[in-house]
Amino acid sequence: MGRDVSVQSRRPYTGGLIVFFVRPFPSNSSATSIVFLGLPMSFSSLGLAPCLLRAVSASAYLAPTAIQAAAIPAILRGKDVLGSAQTGTGKTAAFALPLLQSLLDGRAGARRSHALILVPTRELAAQVGAAIVHYARFMPAPVKVAVLSGGVSINPQMMGLRGGADILVATPGRLLDLVEHHALTLSAISTLVLDEADRLLDLGFADEIGRILDLLPAQHQSLFFSATFPAAVHALATRMLREPIRIEVEATPLNEPDITQRALAVDVPRRTQLLKHLILENQWSRVLVFVATKYAAMHVADKLQRNGIKAGALHGEASQGMRSQVLADFKAGLLQVLVATDVAARGIDIAQLPVVVNYDLPRSALDYTHRIGRTGRAGESGIAISFISADTEAHFRLIEKRRNMLLERETIAGFEATGTATPMAHLATDAVNGGVKGRRKSKKDKLREAAARIACA
Repeated sequence: MGRDVSVQSRRPYTGGLIVFFVRPFPSNSSATSIVFLGLPMSFSSLGLAPCLLRAVSASAYLAPTAIQAAAIPAILRGKDVLGSAQTGTGKTAAFALPLLQSLLDGRAGARRSHALILVPTRELAAQVGAAIVHYARFMPAPVKVAVLSGGVSINPQMMGLRGGADILVATPGRLLDLVEHHALTLSAISTLVLDEADRLLDLGFADEIGRILDLLPAQHQSLFFSATFPAAVHALATRMLREPIRIEVEATPLNEPDITQRALAVDVPRRTQLLKHLILENQWSRVLVFVATKYAAMHVADKLQRNGIKAGALHGEASQGMRSQVLADFKAGLLQVLVATDVAARGIDIAQLPVVVNYDLPRSALDYTHRIGRTGRAGESGIAISFISADTEAHFRLIEKRRNMLLERETIAGFEATGTATPMAHLATDAVNGGVKGRRKSKKDKLREAAARIACA
């Protein structure tokens, strides 16, 4: 029987309360008893070495977030952990810092591949790898971090693995390719981390994860981190984790991200003009725009460029080099607008991003949460705007219902919506208008069901 730990706190800690509850795992019931009530003072109280505390201080982290304060001590005790928290709350540091601490403690012994971190996308792999290198820069001995993902030639990654690596950060498919090429072995891994675990299953990686688990030693620590935990993740966690501690940072008025959500009614053909108007009118420095398809990403970015707004497109069919360059240009301020498909919806941390726009609606309420979570991070405020047409009104009402919210439909002068819903619009699957779910199961729905079946097997 594992334990659930719910954390309610101020963000970040400057003297707020942290409250731990215990309940059976898995369970959706409310907490039944308080087992800890305290005041975390600083990172130094979490059992981290001075060199890691120096890196934390150099990163301008004043105090641990709730997920860090709860997870780091549990991981250092060798516990399996199921960690859930909102985006932008420091989940990467919550597992990266204790992994580095275990290297310092010598628990990895003679092993070269000490930890394996599985992530769903190339961009997240690069981001997590860079974060670990950043946290490790004051350690007495160099830490070798190998970032392994597709979209680029496998040969440089094979060369980089010569002599092993302390920590592997990988997408599942490329990791298995490297194993088949005899470039690495997973037999000595002591800690497995699934970062964005729900997205891994959502993208159809359940089979690859199963194959990877078969390559790991029988005794290893498992850490699951994600913003949400649907049924498939619960099933996989129940099968994989041993007496896990579930850490759930509950959204409260004290730690809820400061995101102003708006719903703008607009006809489909006028969305790009409205987007341009909003950017210029509000003088937004950076905007992340979500669309449903590769074509839409390229089309909208091109239209904005023609109107004098520096914009780039990010989608899954672009080469890894192009994706990395566009993302780097956006982070550096060389691009004002990034038009992206959901390849960027999870895990990518863009500091001080003021605005997110749902040009096309997401397919689900969970995807909506992850999209708008790109803004309002690390204590910043943000704005999330959704364009609503007559055909997508019913779908947005469903998102509102599942998120327990209700937004006023606003109109912008000169862009008033005049269209009416097409027949059966609420049942259609229309990629242009946001991929609204219909009666027929989509490929994505089938992958989710398959992941749940495999996880439960």
